[in-house]
Amino acid sequence: QVQLVESGGGLVQSGGSLRLSCAASGGTISRYVMGWFRQAPGKEREFVAAYYWAGAGTDYAAAVKGRFTISREYAKNMLYLQMNSLKPEDTAVYYCAAGSAVSRRQSEYRYWGQGTQVTVSS
Repeated sequence: QVQLVESGGGLVQSGGSLRLSCAASGGTISRYVMGWFRQAPGKEREFVAAYYWAGAGTDYAAAVKGRFTISREYAKNMLYLQMNSLKPEDTAVYYCAAGSAVSRRQSEYRYWGQGTQVTVSS
């Protein structure tokens, strides 16, 4: 059983940056596909970015490509999401997730964190 805990959310002005962190325990993240998803008020949760197994690289939603960077630190069992040039439409609860398939589909991710709020003011 993998436990995921996100941190790093907060309030930032448009154009600013934040780095989200996801601490994993109960399992080694190198064994999983790791992803970030977000859910804005009144909207369904959506894919943001994923770090696939070696050779499959990373994947980003079109809305964040070029502004967000996903990375992970094996030694600390941590996943990160560096978010630059933030926009008000990036406001959402951001979730870290772990799965076993190269996919953007939420159903392919078995383990989820509780989420961290990101609010971007205009």
